[in-house]
Amino acid sequence: MDKAKVSVVMPAYNAERTIEESIRSVSAQTYTEWELIVIDDCSTDGTDATVMRLSGADPRVKYYRNGQNSGVAYSRNKGVNLANSEYIAFLDSDDKFSSNKLERQMAFMKIHNAQISYTASAFIDSEGNPFRYILPAVGWLTYYKLLKRNLMSCSSVMVKRDLIVKYPFTNRKNTHEDFVSWLYIVKEVGIAYGLDEPLLTYRLSANSKSANRLASALMNYNAYREVGYSFVISAAFTLRYALHSIQKRRKIYASGN
Repeated sequence: MDKAKVSVVMPAYNAERTIEESIRSVSAQTYTEWELIVIDDCSTDGTDATVMRLSGADPRVKYYRNGQNSGVAYSRNKGVNLANSEYIAFLDSDDKFSSNKLERQMAFMKIHNAQISYTASAFIDSEGNPFRYILPAVGWLTYYKLLKRNLMSCSSVMVKRDLIVKYPFTNRKNTHEDFVSWLYIVKEVGIAYGLDEPLLTYRLSANSKSANRLASALMNYNAYREVGYSFVISAAFTLRYALHSIQKRRKIYASGN
């Protein structure tokens, strides 16, 4: 089997209700040189049966199960370490790609000689109903722009594998683990490039970590502390971040289904 050029890493935990749609959004890609690595974090529902059924139909879908429940950061890092590609993309088990996501983003990265990129995002509610609001992707993000506001939804990111191996997701509790990695990577490479097309559809769930504003603020504060900022500076960054987050949430729900 030829080596895949992009590995899509998908952590999953009790995702039976949504994971088939997520996996099928990868199987439907116009870009075909991919592998999908699903890391099951000890689900107790039918996640395993769903993934194994789909992997039987498409050998590019690969299923792995953690020995014990270890969290999303551990699962993503495990997927990266198992990956067989130069590029890594991420997709959560309740989100989905547009059919040309990998093709467009791979071409975009080559044009810009980019080491990390992200895309604009569309949104759906927990039942799959779309919102009209689109979160844009600015053309490029420097480290200091990223500090102000994390526009890089994890499921939209594509990154060179060597970079995410160097800066793996932190497994520290109550921390936005992906934000920490993006900060370290962008600080090293200089720019994250944004493809302003909504190639990711992000599912808003009342049970998600980011849905709880207080918990999300704490996770952002811990992310700033993780990359070395003081209590005062981290608190100031968190306040600014929280205001942006509230504004984004209002725009999404104001747009309606």
